[in-house]
Amino acid sequence: MTAITRQPRDDARNLALDTLIIIEKHGSPSHLVIRDILQAHPDLDQREERFYRKLVNGVLEWQISLDYIIDQFSKTKTKKMKPVIREILRLAVYQIQFLDAIPDSAAVNEAVRMAVQRGFGSLRGFVNGVLRAVVRGRENIRRPDRDKDPVQYFSVKYSMPVYLTERWLKTYGEEKTGRICAALQKQAPLTVRFRDEMTKSGKHSAAGESDPYGTINDQKKTGARQMLQEAGVQVTQAPYIPYAAGLSGVTDLENTPAFADGLIAVQDVSSMLAVEAAGIRPGDLVLDLAAAPGGKSMLAADILQRAAEDSADAAGKVIARDVSEQKAELIRESIARLQITNIDVQVWDGTVFDPAMEEKADVVIADLPCSGLGVIGRKPDIRYEASDEKTESLVRLQRKILKNAVRYVRPGGTLLYSTCTFDPRENEENVDWILDNSDLKPDMAAPFLPPELAEEAGNRNYLQLYPGIHACDGFFIARFRR
Repeated sequence: MTAITRQPRDDARNLALDTLIIIEKHGSPSHLVIRDILQAHPDLDQREERFYRKLVNGVLEWQISLDYIIDQFSKTKTKKMKPVIREILRLAVYQIQFLDAIPDSAAVNEAVRMAVQRGFGSLRGFVNGVLRAVVRGRENIRRPDRDKDPVQYFSVKYSMPVYLTERWLKTYGEEKTGRICAALQKQAPLTVRFRDEMTKSGKHSAAGESDPYGTINDQKKTGARQMLQEAGVQVTQAPYIPYAAGLSGVTDLENTPAFADGLIAVQDVSSMLAVEAAGIRPGDLVLDLAAAPGGKSMLAADILQRAAEDSADAAGKVIARDVSEQKAELIRESIARLQITNIDVQVWDGTVFDPAMEEKADVVIADLPCSGLGVIGRKPDIRYEASDEKTESLVRLQRKILKNAVRYVRPGGTLLYSTCTFDPRENEENVDWILDNSDLKPDMAAPFLPPELAEEAGNRNYLQLYPGIHACDGFFIARFRR
């Protein structure tokens, strides 16, 4: 990551331009660059920060569509433009096309000003001419013909790379592809789990399986939920998980008492579903092989702790591993805030077998690095990294880790495999690979899922969640038992 230093041009538009240039030049993940930029500008007021985030994420989300528009009004195509000019035009066209509160004249004039500030005064006329042509001609922009070229139509309409729209159309058809694409272009909700609302998971059904989907005691909803509402945060019940909610109207979550006191943890419901689907029992030893930033490990630890409250068994333990000290420190920071005591954080490369853990874990959680297609709504630049070569490389990595993961499962224990993508090569095909290359058996997922998802899973040992089809991120969950 390139070091971020404070610049004299610290308005939202210039900071957005700096961010986009860094992302394009270095291929840095957008959420990390945004974090570093904001840390370098702590005095940026909330209004400017919101505008800055909207500009950066908006340009990344709509980059393909923006370039398509610019290319209709510019003799020099975007691919051949100087990077700074290309990003300036993208920023301006995004404001013209998507931000009704910004006057067209302001978007144009600010773009010309930035071109001059960045040393491209000789191109001020070019920038001005292209943008004014866009303003005049935006009602007559030519769109790809859906019937003649559906791949290009979906690519431009939803700003998705042709590689993805072509693959999805072949796999899912137009109706489902449209729903997926539309969902990924919407801002994903900020979802949290209320630790003070979690049921005591030591309670089990007659079949002996964990039953976490009962009704929460309404008295418990007077804790963190009420604290957030009193702070002006809108709290909306999340789907599938009773102790989860979506938040809106949040300006500084980290400084709310509910967050600072460790009463809430930021986590999407799809991630919570994966941990609940692991069927963690009182006293279990849980091994999380790729744990950072730690959401699943901490939920597993909370489940174990709640189970111990109603059980004579020990509280159980979570071993949270990841490949670097930097990732391990991310987990430790969250553990300290949540004051969790039953997690052991370890630096360990999942591709390296640990003989000391062979057949020791009651539950192995293998939520592995993946293409991340299911979370494009949270990390919009992921779409531009997708390729067959990258997916094939990820599958090789996944299988190296899975080869070790299956050996850590004790007799009678569970392997929970999950990803935040919906590419069959990383999901269903890996299910088949595990069954063909180990002695693990498929274990039905339905008993560990909420009723509306259990029915969909049927008698399979896995469930695929899709953005736009399900009310959460795209996610894959699969259960195996030794």
